[in-house]
Amino acid sequence: MTPDSQNARAEGMKITVQGLWHLGSVTAACCARHFHVTGLDFDPAAVARLNSGHAPLLEPGLDALLSAGIAAGNLSFTTDPTACADSRVLWLCYDTPVNDNDEPDAEWVLANLCRALLHLKPGALVLISSQLPVGSCARLEKQFPQFHFACSPENLRLGRAIEAFEKADRIVAGIRHEHDKPLLQELLAPFTPRVLFMGAESAEMVKHALNSFLALSITFINEIARLCEHVGANARDVAAGLKSEARIGPRAYLGPGGPFAGGTLARDVVALTKLGERTGEKISVIPAIKQSNDLHKGWALARLRSILGDLRGKKIAVLGLTYTVNTDTLRRSAAVELCERLVGSGAEVAAFDPAVRGLPPGLSGVSLAPELPVAIRNADAVAVCTEWPDFRNAPWPVLVPTMRGRVFVDANCFLEKELKDIAGITHLSVGRNLSPKQG
Repeated sequence: MTPDSQNARAEGMKITVQGLWHLGSVTAACCARHFHVTGLDFDPAAVARLNSGHAPLLEPGLDALLSAGIAAGNLSFTTDPTACADSRVLWLCYDTPVNDNDEPDAEWVLANLCRALLHLKPGALVLISSQLPVGSCARLEKQFPQFHFACSPENLRLGRAIEAFEKADRIVAGIRHEHDKPLLQELLAPFTPRVLFMGAESAEMVKHALNSFLALSITFINEIARLCEHVGANARDVAAGLKSEARIGPRAYLGPGGPFAGGTLARDVVALTKLGERTGEKISVIPAIKQSNDLHKGWALARLRSILGDLRGKKIAVLGLTYTVNTDTLRRSAAVELCERLVGSGAEVAAFDPAVRGLPPGLSGVSLAPELPVAIRNADAVAVCTEWPDFRNAPWPVLVPTMRGRVFVDANCFLEKELKDIAGITHLSVGRNLSPKQG
């Protein structure tokens, strides 16, 4: 697309993206390549940061994309809800907060949306990508009949969010009125040629079902993996065998390793569990997903105890704290939960993460090392959590001798090649023999 045609399209479609954390800032920045976009959030600090071209969290390429949109005049950010008055589309992109029980706070999202709806022109389309319960579009349209509501479930991929947004395999779009389809086709056309249209309730259910199915796949293979540990089978070979089956496929979510975390998958498992309770429909498989995953969260601690015994006074180095690589968010991180469990067991915990400069109050018992060698010095064991490439590039033959012990708990076997030739290593990963050979 030439700059002239891009500007012409931008003038023809004005969009307000409401909610400017991870999902919203990515959506606004990507859309600004093609349309005129105003980002709306009621957090003045977040808006000021975005207007200076800085994303609210680490996401590769996002700062540059934000700055480009601002420089082109197609992107701006505000706390003023009147800015959406002339928008054809209000795209709701709040990251729905969840509590410690993985229950989403949909009412918080809806309360913020209502502040904007007071200024939106009648007939405008409200496109919901925030995680809201199935039936939300119908509920909102009944409450605000002057607007049209549609649903496009978010497809946010932390660490590669821009690529996932701009080169989507497909986009699900749920509509309540057929005449909303052309507007959505115009909006979504720059990002994929494949828009799968369906009813709004179906699209809302797709997100619940998709995340729950992915969560089911993870918990299934991790249960198989824990059984493999007792019988001498290698869970990675088992997973390869499953993926070779045409009815399952090579891209199946069957990688034995750590539990799912971050709240996104669990949020939809909980949402469907609550839906079953609310409708009186007895379901058993879906609630069991979270129960199994919560049990699997204890794997690393159990393996450390199996080798070290009582952890009181033992130094454990935790490598990686963020939810995933290429982000700096600690929200609902499995590594953070492991740190809390280790401290509760009396261990001395030293953590290192290349993207983390400070620890939340809940980790007051953890020391944050300025670099990897400091974290592992005199450590009895290392727990590999977030899989930063930096860890693979570390000089392990030099670093391991600085440790007091030589135990590595590495759920996904991330450092297998780096550690295999170092003598005396006990390297534990999910789905391999509980008594592995030592180098």
